[in-house]
Amino acid sequence: MEKLCSVIGEKYDYILKNVPLYSKRKRLVGEIDVLAFKNNSCDIYEVKCSYRISKAKRQLEKIRKLIGAQSKVRNSFFFCGDSESLVWI
Repeated sequence: MEKLCSVIGEKYDYILKNVPLYSKRKRLVGEIDVLAFKNNSCDIYEVKCSYRISKAKRQLEKIRKLIGAQSKVRNSFFFCGDSESLVWI
């Protein structure tokens, strides 16, 4: 995750790591690995050690549903730690 943040750090105004997501009932339902902000919008990054893009895709879809329309999510990305590859989803 640190490698990803160092690579993308210059593109964004600020970056948050390990952001917890809560339901309306204040129950923890997920976590955003990296949330990067630029101007009035943000990008979401899901980080995995191995190349498990299908799991990352499901998690990113869940995150988009949870944070809903109140946020301005531009893009979702998957970062694989082993190969250090970044994939736009």
